[in-house]
Amino acid sequence: MSFQNNIFYNKVVDHSVSKEVFDLHHNPEFDMLITFPKPSLEKLPSYYESDDYISHTDGKRSVFEKMYHFVKGIALKKKLKLINSQSQKGKLLDIGAGTGDFLAVANSDGWQTVGIEPSTKAKEIAIKKGVNFAQDFASLESNSFDIITMWHVLEHVPNLEEYISELKRLIKSSGTIIIAVPNFKSYDAKYYGEFWAAFDVPRHLWHFSKTAIQKLFAKQNLKLVEVLPMKFDSFYVSLLSEKYKNGKMNFLKAFWIGLKSNQYGNRKKEYSSHIYVIKSE
Repeated sequence: MSFQNNIFYNKVVDHSVSKEVFDLHHNPEFDMLITFPKPSLEKLPSYYESDDYISHTDGKRSVFEKMYHFVKGIALKKKLKLINSQSQKGKLLDIGAGTGDFLAVANSDGWQTVGIEPSTKAKEIAIKKGVNFAQDFASLESNSFDIITMWHVLEHVPNLEEYISELKRLIKSSGTIIIAVPNFKSYDAKYYGEFWAAFDVPRHLWHFSKTAIQKLFAKQNLKLVEVLPMKFDSFYVSLLSEKYKNGKMNFLKAFWIGLKSNQYGNRKKEYSSHIYVIKSE
């Protein structure tokens, strides 16, 4: 898959780790943004080496981190409800499982679970919660999973075409793929611009629209059947964006922008983040 005829969109700083500046290029064919330059596979892990990267640490040091985990507890229940609505309990693969909370909840609900996670630090935390991990995609059988989930992971993967092809290989013909990613066409993205926290360059290599997800998966004969909002994300992302823009977390301002973003989402169907439900055609 080649992304050609890209148009410069914006410059964005890596606010959380390196402070380096990256470009965002817009691809009109897929209506998606691409981080440029893309770090090498050797250098990419260094951009995750921060105690502030909360999905790899389970940190609860600050009010922000405690609030993150409170909201995550609510989100976990919603995720479990979603997968239970798509399939009878069977085999579940979570890619980018982080510290394993989702798989631990699903496992306790009767799912046969396995995760993939590149971070050794995060895996060590997850294993203590009873989470099982596969070594890599190659160790997993084809057509073996009823549900595959990627919660805010697809935007991180270096080889996008390869990953989507592997999802197609691993999912059963009757199975469901669930992808959650930020939406650069949301109100909070437009409001904060270069300071929008969900750009998160260069860890986020790709920035998707609904059109991009539909077209990318259609190339593997996978059909987008439903788009769901992640309404909490607008508040979380706005709070981080306030910090990047103004140097401090303004809870009241972030709540107001998050609220406006969800109102915009209700009207335009463009929320801060979306969950995409995808099935074989």
